[in-house]
Amino acid sequence: MATTTYDCVCGATLRFKQDLVAEGGGRTPTWLCGDCWTPVPSVHAEKIRHQHPS
Repeated sequence: MATTTYDCVCGATLRFKQDLVAEGGGRTPTWLCGDCWTPVPSVHAEKIRHQHPS
């Protein structure tokens, strides 16, 4: 399986769940960049949050 990454506007490359921050505890939280707290599109965030560093 290919690794999904997302390049945030602040320059951070998001690769793993540890790089994201969840906001709102409902069924569909908003995922934010862990560095600058900019919203990450859910399409990318959902893929990234299932990846584990190996």
